[in-house]
Amino acid sequence: MPNPVIIEAAINGGTTRERNASVPRTPAEVTADALRCFEAGAAIVHNHTDDPVLGGSGRHDAQPYADAWGPILQRRPDALLYPTMAGGGPHTSDDERYQHVVALADGGLLRLGLVDPGSVNLGNTVYENSPRYTRYTMDTCRDRQLGPSLSIFEPGFLRAVLTYHRAGTLPEGAMVKLYFGGPNAAFGLPPSAASLDAYLAMLDGTGLPWLVAVLGGDVFEGGFARLALEHGGNLRVGLEDYAGPEQPSNVELVARAVALAGEVGREVATCAQAAELLHLPR
Repeated sequence: MPNPVIIEAAINGGTTRERNASVPRTPAEVTADALRCFEAGAAIVHNHTDDPVLGGSGRHDAQPYADAWGPILQRRPDALLYPTMAGGGPHTSDDERYQHVVALADGGLLRLGLVDPGSVNLGNTVYENSPRYTRYTMDTCRDRQLGPSLSIFEPGFLRAVLTYHRAGTLPEGAMVKLYFGGPNAAFGLPPSAASLDAYLAMLDGTGLPWLVAVLGGDVFEGGFARLALEHGGNLRVGLEDYAGPEQPSNVELVARAVALAGEVGREVATCAQAAELLHLPR
């Protein structure tokens, strides 16, 4: 039987209340929404704070994450959570960009890290991640025993990951996140069977777990989520990514992913099962 489906809920990102009134923004709202998503079937929750990814100081404060996650972990000690990070550039340093991840890991709030192994144009702005910074985040995940969430915005990002994999230096617990570009995104392969086949050909033989997400679109549109599940993949949903015509809540998107998994004959992984499937070290 296929492995259970790991569902990740990316619950806010840069989405504003004007775009969707139900998006959680404050720590208390993140707590409540994440708990609802876990109850609905999500195994991983990813959130941002109000510190900007691009155009800010190059640092993220760990405290708003801790304020949101502490109550979650009191209720759900097995909950899998992870943050975002600031963009790179001459205004910041490797240590500054990743200091909140280190603080959250050292505080016992984190089992997942994040690695964005490449640079990409986001509109008129470059989201900069140098090879040096990729190595720094990989090393930090290994040192802090964090399973890295590997963001794949473009095929070159995956080639970088596979270089680490072939060398045997990819930290334990890694998961490949294939980010496809929806109609409102200016990057990434489009969400299509041909695009998925291209990525799966690159991943062939690696055994690395993977999921699909459609940023600036709708992962369910055109049967794309179903296609990924039928190929053994996992799903990311949530209001960070969603740009369809409706006004769903995060819980509604998670419930839709759960229902789709059932339709294709796959169970949904609990947090504990996801940690086991990913071989999380911490």
